[in-house]
Amino acid sequence: MAGADSALRARAAAVDLLALDVDGTLTDGRIYIGPQGEAMKAFSVRDGFGLTLLREAGIRIAIITARRSEIVERRAAELGIEMVLQGVRDKRTALESLCAQTGIALERTAFAGDDWTDLPAMLACGLAASVADAAQAVRERAHWVSTLPAGAGAIRELAEFILASRGQLQIALERRLAASDATAGSDRSSDSARGAVDGPAAARPSTSKTDRNVGSPDSRSAEHDRQ
Repeated sequence: MAGADSALRARAAAVDLLALDVDGTLTDGRIYIGPQGEAMKAFSVRDGFGLTLLREAGIRIAIITARRSEIVERRAAELGIEMVLQGVRDKRTALESLCAQTGIALERTAFAGDDWTDLPAMLACGLAASVADAAQAVRERAHWVSTLPAGAGAIRELAEFILASRGQLQIALERRLAASDATAGSDRSSDSARGAVDGPAAARPSTSKTDRNVGSPDSRSAEHDRQ
């Protein structure tokens, strides 16, 4: 068991490129169709942040999907994913093409998928990953399977596993903590400077009705988005 775990972590540590299916892997597999066609897909922000952490660690990210969707193009752009292959029927050939373009060996790639059409690419790569609610045949053939379902943190879980196997997970966390501490220190310095200029709080003008509205729902929502 320990040997198998060690071998799995060695596979994850070797990953230089992670390719992902979309529907049922980055999403929960449901497709919302409107009068004009595909209307909506739901993505997990935790999955997105996990992919961002992988990119920051130097791992290339690619999307290989059988469907075509402007929504996928937009989500990929938000995450800085430049390699987006849509309308793909042969995912193994697409993965091999990416390897040729990037100079990354096939055994140093990972592919995350959930259904039978993903198996050729999964069986060809170095780390075959799948999600907890994938088709049974896919889960049985994957090297790694998430404990969380697709579209609900499964890819974040995979990202953290890869980073931990490379010894980079703690480094990524400490980088975020250091940035948070630096921001907090800057805010405290700014507050102190304002206090010195403004003088005692009792001497400040009373808060106007407009000022008291900064805690309105719209304002609070904007503050949350910046956090």
